[in-house]
Amino acid sequence: MKTSDFYYDLPEELIAQYPLNNREESRLLVLDKETGRIEHGKFKDIVDYLNPGDCLVLNDTRVIPARLFGNRIGKEEKIEFLLLKNIEDSKWEVMVKPGKKVKPGATIIFGDGLLVAQVLSIEEGGTRIVEFKHDGIFQEILDRLGEMPLPPYIKEKLEDKERYQTVYSKKEGSAAAPTAGLHFTKELLDTIEKKGVRLAFITLHVGLGTFRPVKVDNIEEHTMHSEYYEVSEEAAIIINDTRRNGGRVIAVGTTSTRTLETIAEEDGTIQPKKGWTDIFIYPGYKFKAIDALITNFHLPESTLLMLVSALAGREKILRAYRVAVENRYRFFSFGDAMFIK
Repeated sequence: MKTSDFYYDLPEELIAQYPLNNREESRLLVLDKETGRIEHGKFKDIVDYLNPGDCLVLNDTRVIPARLFGNRIGKEEKIEFLLLKNIEDSKWEVMVKPGKKVKPGATIIFGDGLLVAQVLSIEEGGTRIVEFKHDGIFQEILDRLGEMPLPPYIKEKLEDKERYQTVYSKKEGSAAAPTAGLHFTKELLDTIEKKGVRLAFITLHVGLGTFRPVKVDNIEEHTMHSEYYEVSEEAAIIINDTRRNGGRVIAVGTTSTRTLETIAEEDGTIQPKKGWTDIFIYPGYKFKAIDALITNFHLPESTLLMLVSALAGREKILRAYRVAVENRYRFFSFGDAMFIK
């Protein structure tokens, strides 16, 4: 299968530059993956599509202010770091701009010396492994010096950092938000639970590998970067009970999907587990763990578009995207939502 098979034409003005004031007022396109039928509504209408006994699986990761700006020792040029992954203790994998100027042995200073990074190595793909030195608590320094790592297609400044967090975010470690969850309010989640739908919280710390463009013509040659996940015993019990009792396991976002599909046994059973996943889901994949998916609209030729195409079929997805464009839906991280049922 070719990367170009997942291209669609998107007018730039449909890329959402800011979140709506009311999360649940986003629009919702509902796609029946069996028939291809499309319905339109508001995100708060999701309640009407959920049944008692269903389970929503939500990613409770929390985005860290992972973008840092500093200077090389003795140089005036600005160096940008994007923290991708905590390797161990003070060692991180980071993306660097401009990369050519930052070689192993280089020292970068942030915040007048509050934070100092030593570059240890260059990894395949151009990321760096660095070691940070600092006094005090690293997370507090990061909160003070760092900025939210908004995607490059968002040009507007985000006034409220919490709008790039889900209302149930808990465990810090992501370089990007699990954006399908941004549409939920606490009130909407309460309404969903009162209907008899159970909530299972899992964690996957989102790295940039999920969003990196596919640079090969043949999608099977693309390599995903690994991301850390945790699934607790409590979450596994809820998910397994749902399946056993005939309810649907509905993933909120591609991150929840990838986590569950990584650890599911052939019969869909989930065991408590933690580890790293680099699973790449594209058409031809047989889903074991999830029955339906709440997601946003994804970039053309992206691995995320390939994942939803695996679930609903490429033709049905591309048709739904054409309908979304025709109806002026808002796209990407701060955009509208889709329910693939």
